Amino acid sequence: MNHYATKKSAAQSMLDVALLMANSSQLKTVLHSGVQHRFYTPLITLISLSISLQVIVGLLLLFIAKYDLNDAKKQPRLNTMNNMATVFVFFTVLINIIITALGFESGG
Repeated sequence: MNHYATKKSAAQSMLDVALLMANSSQLKTVLHSGVQHRFYTPLITLISLSISLQVIVGLLLLFIAKYDLNDAKKQPRLNTMNNMATVFVFFTVLINIIITALGFESGG
């Protein structure tokens, strides 16, 4: 069971890194387009929020992978941390859907 959880956390971390890189690229695009971008402030805010949530999820996954799932005393804490990570991932996905809906136009 612990081996499965570790693999799952590693896979989620890799996906988190990929999304973090995509958000960094989106942030760079918005910053280069400048304040004339019609959704400049909302996009900066949403992308920053998404990146922050991704960092939090990454830290939670590191802590989850670090602890032994077989230790019954740690299971409630691990369960809570897993639930928090799931909620944060859900909100990250919603935020990124909104970011995509607002769209990007490159200023070049």
